[in-house]
Parts: sequence; structure tokens; C-alpha cells
Amino acid sequence: MNWKNINFDWNHARAFLVTAEEGTLSAAARVLGASQPTLSRQVAALENDLNIQLFERVGKSLILTDPGRALLAKIRPMGEAAGQVSLVASGQTQSISGVVRITAVDLMAAWVLPYAVEKIQQLAPDLRIDIIAENEVQDISRREADIAIRHVRPTQPGLFARLIREANARFFASHAYLARHGTPQTELDLINHRFVGFDNPAQMIDVLKAETGITVQENQIAMCCETPLVAWEFVRRGHGIALMSEELARLHPDVVPLLEDRPALKYPVWLVTHSELHSSRRIRLVFDVLAEVLSDRWDQKADLPPGQLHP
Repeated sequence: MNWKNINFDWNHARAFLVTAEEGTLSAAARVLGASQPTLSRQVAALENDLNIQLFERVGKSLILTDPGRALLAKIRPMGEAAGQVSLVASGQTQSISGVVRITAVDLMAAWVLPYAVEKIQQLAPDLRIDIIAENEVQDISRREADIAIRHVRPTQPGLFARLIREANARFFASHAYLARHGTPQTELDLINHRFVGFDNPAQMIDVLKAETGITVQENQIAMCCETPLVAWEFVRRGHGIALMSEELARLHPDVVPLLEDRPALKYPVWLVTHSELHSSRRIRLVFDVLAEVLSDRWDQKADLPPGQLHP
């Protein structure tokens, strides 16, 4: 390789890559933890080094030029390779300190992870846990998170995944809602009831039909929210019926299960990390504690005071 022909700075290339993927300098600055002016200077420096214009600036938005798109195709693999270098280095770290990032849907993050984090902090007090409460799947292979709790089996290569258990879900409603609208005794009774959705109405209707065989009309949906934690609060306050994990729902005594003679919907709980990261002591410790906590019945933890996870 002729190293003298490499006439750009990797930090400048990284600034361009993240800016192109995020769409704005401000979003890229948040991702990288840098200031927007610094990022702007780095992108401008890369344009100067390569003597090409990478973006057209339209208001606050950045639009890739043709040379910018061509360069992005070349630099993106470099970013992935840099991530792999970090993964290998992290995997060799044997100190139980530093930071481990766990991603999970907001319901799991709010109601289950506190028990896991409490035990982790007892075992490794120098370890910091960052929780990414996102309902969109984070890309572990690109270091958006170190460990993920998922309800679908991962398909990306280079990941280590363990099926922890199969959990149950069924319909729930609050005492307040049932006092006003009555308790459905059969599936046919559901046509007279209102629902709360954890997605947009069309997706909710499709999911209920595919997963439960129950048809819900759009005019039966009282409200929808893409944030399940918010949608569940509406269920608890009597706005309608929703499909929810049995164990998570039973953390809240103000809701009750419906149609209990009907088989529960099964859904998997997967624990996922990168195969390189799984050799790190800190990642292994957190992974194993999460596996233990997720294997337990979460509803049996509802009345446990702090510090008494395992009575």
C-alpha cells in the first residue's frame, strides 16, 4: 500500500460519515458528543483535503452531492471496520469497570431492569450501566448498545443470542374501565369495547388479527401511542383494553386480565450481545445477571423492597 497517497484524516472522514447518516450537523454532534462547529470544521476540512463538495446545504438540512454519495459508499465500510476494532479491544478488557449499555423497550427498561441493575451494582460497584429505553431495535454490531433484550430472534451475523424464556401476553383492562363498560366474557363481546394501541391503528389491527385472530375495527381504538409506557398509563386510567405481558401487567393491581379461558399469546425473550463483547468480563457479568433476572417471574418482584431481589 502506498501510504503517501492517503491524504485525509480519519476523524474528518468519521465526521462526514456520521453527518451523512444522521442528516444534520446537530444530530451528528449529539451522536459523537462533539460540538456542531467542530464537526462542521472537520467536514469542511475533508472537502478541502479531497477537493470535492460533499454536501449541498439547504437551510438546516444537508443533501449529499454525487461525489458525496460515492465517497459515503467507500467510507461506510471503514466505519464498520473501526467498530470491529473497538469490539475486539472491548472483548479483551478484563476489568469489571467502565460502562455497559443495555437497550430494551421502555416497559422492560422501567419495570424489570431496575432489579437487574441493583444486583449488578452489588456485584460490580465500579460498573456504570446506561439504559437505552428504545422501542426501535438498536444495532449492536455498530456499538449502538452492548446488550439488547429483544422479542425477535436476531439475524445479523456476529451476534451471540440466548433465548431466555417464552412469556405470556393477554388482554387487560382497568377496574375503572370495566366498571363503566362491563367485562367481556367472550371474544364476540369485544366488539362493544374500546382498545388502546401501542402502535398506529393500522399496525395494531394487523397485529391483533395475526397474533390473536381477533378482528378490531378502527372505530374501536380509543387512542394509540408509539411509546408503550405512555399507552399503558392510558389503559390503567380506564381508556380501553390492551394486549400486555401477563407478568408485567400484574405489577399493576389496578388492571385485571380478560378472557382467561383463552390460551395466552406466547412471545420470546432474547438476550443478545456481540460475539466479541461476550468475552469481556464486564459484559459477561451483566449478560449473566440479566439472564438470571429475566428468567424469573417479574410479577413476583413487585412487592420486594430495594436490596431484596432474592428473598
